[in-house]
Amino acid sequence: MTVETINPATGKVEYRHELMTAAQVDAVLGAAQAAFPAWSQRSLAERGGMLRAIGAELRRRREDLQRTMSAEMGKLRKEALAEIDKCADACDYYAAHADGYLADQAIATEAQRSYVRYEPLGCVLAVMPWNFPFWQVFRFLAPALMAGNVAVLKHASNVPRCADLIGQVLDAAGLPAGVFGVLHIDNEQAAGVIRDARVVAVTLTGSERAGRSVAGNAGQQLKKCVMELGGSDAFVVLEDADLDKTVAGAVASRFGNAGQTCIAAKRFIVVEGIADAFVQRFVQAAAKLRLGDPQDEGTTLAPMARQDLRDELHKQVRDSISAGATVLLGCTPDDSHAGYPASILDGVQPGMPAYDEELFGPVASILRVADEAEAVRVANDTTFGLGGSVWTGDATRGERVARQLQVGAAFVNTIVRSDVRLPFGGTKRSGFGRELADHGIHEFMNIKSVYVA
Repeated sequence: MTVETINPATGKVEYRHELMTAAQVDAVLGAAQAAFPAWSQRSLAERGGMLRAIGAELRRRREDLQRTMSAEMGKLRKEALAEIDKCADACDYYAAHADGYLADQAIATEAQRSYVRYEPLGCVLAVMPWNFPFWQVFRFLAPALMAGNVAVLKHASNVPRCADLIGQVLDAAGLPAGVFGVLHIDNEQAAGVIRDARVVAVTLTGSERAGRSVAGNAGQQLKKCVMELGGSDAFVVLEDADLDKTVAGAVASRFGNAGQTCIAAKRFIVVEGIADAFVQRFVQAAAKLRLGDPQDEGTTLAPMARQDLRDELHKQVRDSISAGATVLLGCTPDDSHAGYPASILDGVQPGMPAYDEELFGPVASILRVADEAEAVRVANDTTFGLGGSVWTGDATRGERVARQLQVGAAFVNTIVRSDVRLPFGGTKRSGFGRELADHGIHEFMNIKSVYVA
């Protein structure tokens, strides 16, 4: 089967590739199985040296990598470069900190010696999305490799060259053959890979629907999995917030990466005392964003990754307007292939897609509330629980409110973002398990108790 990659800014076919045959898939899994014993026995110092070499190779190739990212899914040049740098930093971070994360932990018992030991599991399948085609992979891959696991990647179908380039970077850095493999397969083939005995665990970043499918298949096989799914993050603006700082954060969080971010602010929950002033400034700032060529430094809003995604978003917008939401900005598809302008809906209420669903694109929902208590209630009135932020002139108050948000990450007076030093993941229908920090490296390890009487 032939799959096409279409440039979201131009509509032109960038690349065609064939899905793998069963024999090719078997070869990749066989190579991973063969590579695991030797890789898992390498010292942390050796694996750390390899991670640093991978980071250096990422930095060396950053311009070529960003151009492919931009062509395949429309990312702005500056955002793509920052993504590559973040991947390299993650490699360096785990190389520097794995000794502490993976050291045996002594436990005081009646035994002569008792301790907890961390051992790698084997081959982990990663099913990854297109919105951060390098970072999503390295967010899992750096700790997995450092822990001594091997990995195979099933990337999103619209970023196949990004997947291949990741493999080329690792090869150029000297990673042994088989430790990482790329699988160009469809969802049905991926289900077969999950069932394969050579795969011991699965990690997915994607939609709730994809999570149900992958987690269901993994569960049937009694295999460990980590799910990082959708989000409808609350951006809570209290009446004492610094408007200049808050509006800047609102624009960055909602419209960065064309709004195609799980942890983007999506529901702007604003206390009435400051609502009119915030909304006016937010609209003015968002209206200045320029949609255009992702490689043009003057472009400040990227196109969406695919035209079908743009059309799905617009249907959610239309349905919300039909249910009573008010258009403050945008909400009309751009003439370009997959472009959608910065858009803001006011008067958003329960029952509207803009309230109940994840809007995965550059559309902000304004939800006006009476006070702090109602802001917390509305923030938690969602099936999602990935991230949320609170904006206030009183940091102590902000922390108190943040602690009440039912999310995996709560930020005060700054936008929600992933940080390699902090665990990342969600609650409710935003998934389970954690990536990054020490939690991320421990997810795919056998946590073994050793007791010597």
